[in-house]
Amino acid sequence: MGEEAVHFSVVDANDCKQSAFEVGDKTYVICRSDDDLKTSAVKIHDKLTQTWVSPTILGEQPLLTKSQSVIPVSDEKILVIEKGVPLNESIWFLEIDTPFVKQQRKIKETEVVSWSKGVIGVGQKPVVISGPSGVGKGTLIAKLMKDYPSKFGFSVSHTTRSPREKEIDGVHYHFTERLKIDKDISEGKFLEFAHVHGNVYGTSIEAVESVTDEGKRCILDIDVQGARSVRASSLEAIFIFVCPPSFEELEKRLRARGTETEEQIQKRLRNAQAELDQSNEPGLFDHLLVNDDLETCYENLKKLLSLDDDQEDSDDFFNKEDKETASYSIVSKTDSEILLQSETNEGKNGAIHLLALDLSSLSGGAPGRTRGLKIGSVNSFLTRAYIGVLDDPKHSSK
Repeated sequence: MGEEAVHFSVVDANDCKQSAFEVGDKTYVICRSDDDLKTSAVKIHDKLTQTWVSPTILGEQPLLTKSQSVIPVSDEKILVIEKGVPLNESIWFLEIDTPFVKQQRKIKETEVVSWSKGVIGVGQKPVVISGPSGVGKGTLIAKLMKDYPSKFGFSVSHTTRSPREKEIDGVHYHFTERLKIDKDISEGKFLEFAHVHGNVYGTSIEAVESVTDEGKRCILDIDVQGARSVRASSLEAIFIFVCPPSFEELEKRLRARGTETEEQIQKRLRNAQAELDQSNEPGLFDHLLVNDDLETCYENLKKLLSLDDDQEDSDDFFNKEDKETASYSIVSKTDSEILLQSETNEGKNGAIHLLALDLSSLSGGAPGRTRGLKIGSVNSFLTRAYIGVLDDPKHSSK
């Protein structure tokens, strides 16, 4: 059946319910108080030095319940199944030594852990589209949004400037305070940001994830520097650079607009040359599109995004069971699969209701979602007599 669930529950002197688990030379403890179920803490005990540490906790925290089932899935992260909530809200990962956590640990010079919500299905990868001013990328994006309004969406950016007349918070921008956005940037919650006229503008990972949660593909219209920041993050995206057929053609298009002074045109041309040079940086962009003819370029863009394929990804839709309140316990694990047993639903003839949680295609991670989870029912012939092996004291949780 694979490795059994390595987890146990203890209660400390302050009557704070805990779940504890060991990874390597450390014991990790999730503590949640009965007095405030919205409060949680993570404590780390180093068995070599016999010391306790309270790490900095990053990421969106799970909806806290009175009990959970936990198991390490690697040396980098721990799976936490919250009980008494819908299945698609119950799966979380506590990252303890992922690249993001290591980076934050180095920046903050202290112990760090981070939560990441597990999502069933792969979702649609965001699309990063870059290109110099005047190349026509705005027109290409507008055509995509017009032709496929249910497939694409824009993330809502954050800014520290004050709202203008008729601007709505959360619609036009997420208006925020400077201290708050600086803190979020330091915790890696922003894909890219810039300082403009004394204010900060930026795109948060959560804003992009929210578009993906709606079943849409988020379009990010950003410059090369912003694309480089996104590439360095945990967000998996498709990176496309739109370039002109020649630099002379780009200058011709800029001048044809008739909206800028000669000084402004020269500045845009200098920036364009720099972006064109950087677009060839190895590993930055997945595709280069030459916009010689708008319609041809648009057709090529659609092919890159597989828009001629009308098939839906079934992994992006939860079945009824995923949305119903349930309580599942972790029974065992293999290298890439977790066996979950329902604590509330029992089938006919004493059959146990089991689910297999496939971790083989995980993507993303803190500070965003962990996507790519797959769930399937285990054959109904698994009865209580068969699972009884797991109830044997030799196989029980510590």
